[in-house]
Parts: sequence; C-alpha cells; structure tokens
Amino acid sequence: MKTIIAGGRVIDAAQKLDGPHDVVISGKVIEKITAPGRGRGGSKEKFRLIDAKDCVVSPGLIDMHVHLREPGYEGKETIYTGSQAAVAGGFTSIVCMANTNPVNDNQAVTGYILGRAKEALCNVYPVGATTIGLADQNMADLGELKAAGVVAYSDDGCCVMNAEMQRRIFEMAGQYDMPVLVHAEDANLAADGAMHEGFTSTELALTGIPAAAEEVMVARDILLARLAGSRLHIQHVSTAGAVELIRWAKKRKIRVTCEVTPHHFTLIDEDVGDYSTTCKVSPPLRSAADRTALQKAMADGVIDAIATDHAPHGILLKQIEFDQAANGMIGLETALGLTLLLVRTKKLSLHRALEMLTVKPAEILRLNAGSLAPGRPADVCVFNPDHTFVYNEEVIRSKSKNSPFVGWELPGKVYFTLVDGRVVYTGS
Repeated sequence: MKTIIAGGRVIDAAQKLDGPHDVVISGKVIEKITAPGRGRGGSKEKFRLIDAKDCVVSPGLIDMHVHLREPGYEGKETIYTGSQAAVAGGFTSIVCMANTNPVNDNQAVTGYILGRAKEALCNVYPVGATTIGLADQNMADLGELKAAGVVAYSDDGCCVMNAEMQRRIFEMAGQYDMPVLVHAEDANLAADGAMHEGFTSTELALTGIPAAAEEVMVARDILLARLAGSRLHIQHVSTAGAVELIRWAKKRKIRVTCEVTPHHFTLIDEDVGDYSTTCKVSPPLRSAADRTALQKAMADGVIDAIATDHAPHGILLKQIEFDQAANGMIGLETALGLTLLLVRTKKLSLHRALEMLTVKPAEILRLNAGSLAPGRPADVCVFNPDHTFVYNEEVIRSKSKNSPFVGWELPGKVYFTLVDGRVVYTGS
C-alpha cells in the first residue's frame, strides 16, 4: 500500500524545492513528488493518506552529534530511548559519539551498537574513536572501525592535544576518505574552567574558559587538515573567532565543515544566572557577541549544520555545585523549535534552517538521507511551524531531563515522523 502525504508545503533543500506538493511513498522509498492531488492514482488504488494541511513536509531531520550513552551508561539514556526523543523532535537519523563504556574504539563495540540500533525507531549511525580509550596515546584501528560500520571518527568530549598524533589521525582518515570530527578545546587553557571567561564568570566567582581555548585548536586543526589534505569537521562551534578562522579556511578551499548547537545560538553566558547547572555545557555558553556571530554565520553559510550535542545526565550529576556538575544538556526534542525561533525573528530563512538540519549533515557524513528525491529512503518530518508546544518534563521522551528549555513554548510542532515509510511518531 502506498502512503501519500498531501496538502503540505514541501521543502527539500537538496532539490531546491519549496512549494505545495504531494509526496508519494511506495514501501520504504519515495516514489515521487507531484502536484497537489496528482499522487492519488486511480480511484480503486488503495493508499494511506496523511493530511499535511498547513504543515511543512521536509526530509527527516539529521542530528550528527548525539550521545546515546549505551553501552555503559544506560541509566542516562539508551539507544532506544534516545531514538524515542529523536523521532518526537522530527529526527530520522542520529549519529552517536564514541564516549561510551567501553569506548567505541573497536569493531566489537561498533557491532554491539549497530545490533542494538536495529530496535531503534530511527536510523542510528556510530562514530568511532580516533584514539584508544579516548586517551590521546595510541591511535585506534581506523580501518577496522570503518569496516565495522562507523561513519566518522572522533574523540568527542576529549581534544587530541598531541599535534603529531592529530596529524597522523588526519592522514590515516584521509586514506579511508572519512571525516574527523573534533572537539576543539585546548585542555591547558580550559583547565578547571566551568563557564565562559568574562564578566559573568567573575561575578559568579567561577573559573572561566577563554574563547581562545577553542580558537587555538580550531586554527591548529585547520592547518593540520590542510597539511594532510583530509576532511575536518569542527563540532559545536561557539566563538566569533572560531567562525572567522573557519571562514578563512573555506576561502582557501581547505576541506573543513562545522556545526553549531541550538543552545549556543540561543543562550549566552549570562543565562547561567544563579548557577543553573542545566546551562553548564562544553564548550561553554559564550557572550552575546559570540551568539550574534554564530547566527550570522548560519545565515551566510559559513556554518554548515545544526547538531544538538544531545548529552543526557541524571539528577545526581546536575543538582550539585556548578563547578562539579557534569557538562551537557539534552536537545533532540527542542532543536527544531529553537531553530524556528531564528526563523520567526528573520535571522534565518526556513529553507536555510532545514538545509542545515537535513542535506548538509547528510553530505558531510555521506549518508543516504536528507532528500525526498525519488528512490531515496522515505524518511520524512511533517511539522507545523506556526503551532507551538510547551516543552515540559511530562512530554520529554529522553530518559534524562537536563534541559534549560523546560517550560519554554516553542514553535514547530511535529505531527508525523516517518522512517522507511513507517510512521514512528504521531503528535497530537
């Protein structure tokens, strides 16, 4: 039986498509996109109809930076509960980082993750560690990891401080034509810092992390990637200086891409307020000037993708002293809404927003996703950009609740999420 998503505004940045269309799904793939009413075929043909009136129909969203915590930290999140949160947020593909326990630095762990992913509600793609145990001592077997099924390499959460090691990682990854995703932060400059270094950190008597801690490592990795001729992706860019370094690199055709998180383009260091640990993240929330630079770089294309850095933590790791609290917040269910806030305030076009959430991460990781072209997997998000929802703990599907956006009213209510042509989420 076919599925027809009818009456919606189809936006597919990969095809430069934006307008009223019907999307026809046959089995697990997109059959065609037609003029409204043209997809229903003969009167005797059976089909399932999804009414998308007043909604946007887009390729399923892709999050290229998620922490699913399994194996090892299932109390915070599992692959299945993470996928529940993902589809509620309109995501049909998520990419999970390697900082599990044991670390995903070998084919056995990769195989375990892929096995567990078969039960997930969305597509789950693992990332392999670049160094064994994320210890910055010995390079992982990158060839073995690629053969096992990882889509990229990263020591996310840990910066590879040894420049010689990082150079060899780039060179080896280049041989496999795989991207290296980097957490750019100089550990010596960041030291025991708890938040962005500035007036607010001084006022709160918290040790600050200067913007330079990120920028010096962005500069180093750009130069090393140029030396190796390999693919560099900079995760969770947070400073104006880092944006300008990436702009410089792109003008020189260095193979660099980058992402920004919704919390970094929405919040600033002042939002830490009275020591709010839900706002403790790595890299830290930066200044208002940094946020403005990020928003502008999203609009002009210097920043390629939006990624959540979804990082679940339990209460015991968050409801403690700020400088002792764990870094990170959940983000899969709020990413679309926070992005649409930029659209509402005309800082970003809807087309550009969806490009950053669909085709761009697919291109960076070379995933068969991010487009509604005929023959592509029928991964679809149907949402109403004008309908709002209140994000509260009762609606959170993630196993953890650590979000500063609890209580916010956000636009972009998701009504249907489809993976391989199957409805995996229905919003009320």
